[in-house]
Amino acid sequence: MGHELTNEQIDSILQGIRIPPQPQILVDLQLEQVMPDPDLGRIATLIRQDPGLAGTVLKVVNSPFYGLRNRITSVEQAVNLIGMNSVVNIVNGLSIKSQMSDETIVAMNRFWDTATDIANVATTIAKQVGYPNPDLVYLLGLFHNCGIPLLMERFDNYSQVMVESYEHPELRVVDVENQKLNTNHAVVGYYTAKSWRLPKLLCDVIAEHHNATRYFSASDYRDTEQKTLLAILKLAEHICGNYRVLGKQSTDPEWLAIGDEILAYLGLGEYDMEQMEANFAEMGASYQNYF
Repeated sequence: MGHELTNEQIDSILQGIRIPPQPQILVDLQLEQVMPDPDLGRIATLIRQDPGLAGTVLKVVNSPFYGLRNRITSVEQAVNLIGMNSVVNIVNGLSIKSQMSDETIVAMNRFWDTATDIANVATTIAKQVGYPNPDLVYLLGLFHNCGIPLLMERFDNYSQVMVESYEHPELRVVDVENQKLNTNHAVVGYYTAKSWRLPKLLCDVIAEHHNATRYFSASDYRDTEQKTLLAILKLAEHICGNYRVLGKQSTDPEWLAIGDEILAYLGLGEYDMEQMEANFAEMGASYQNYF
């Protein structure tokens, strides 16, 4: 049985940055809660599909209230440790505080779709290349763009800025955002991930995920875990058509610049990538609905 927190303790932990949860996920969770015998496994599966909910649950379980010696990065493990009643209180609290307009929900759909798609594809890539911690890769895929919905809420024109940042022929995505907003989603995502007490390695990759050209230039021979995670993430983004869904572009400038180097670093070839793209298309590529 999980160690249950009081409502006051939960409110204290949840102070600060919040990403609005996906409405349909909240509905599904609430339906599961009212079942005669709610399934914690089903609840964990739903939570791990949503960056806001997953981040909140991980923040709770890694808070001082639990005093765990090792940081938890598995949503399933976190849900089991927290227990049903605390999870229900967290979900209900976020549901009450996350009233969004229909227009906002439509705009946010782009973020939610890419987050779950990239997380799943990145996990598959991690297993194929032998990366030993697929749970960490899943979290990276889910959270790497968590700054986007926060900037959407802060700036009415952010969706247009995002398109302009992807279509710029020379500047990085974050450079255009910095020019127009004096901040960017990678920086906001980094501090959000830190506030959720995610592992430092994950936070660092989130901060650098639009700076991959520096890591995969011809003069950079480093072989680090951060570089491996970055390579897996950029390949997953490309396969999932992130440049189409978020940037509304027909080409992926980042991938054109460093794609060959990333494949070589991961020990993959064009055929491997084509097979992944085909498999993902069979699953139902979300980007086809956005371009």
